[in-house]
Amino acid sequence: MNKIKIENNMFTGGAWIVAWLFTIGFLHLTFWKGVLAIIVWPYFLGVAFSIIH
Repeated sequence: MNKIKIENNMFTGGAWIVAWLFTIGFLHLTFWKGVLAIIVWPYFLGVAFSIIH
């Protein structure tokens, strides 16, 4: 019988949440755009950086 090892790595999830919150603040998104950014996060960043560039 094989042993099963379960690891709980909070760093990845925590880093994602911190980066998502930074994106909301950096792009000055409203609440609903922030909720939408959960799904289409790269789109909002791409639009912001294409305007700057």
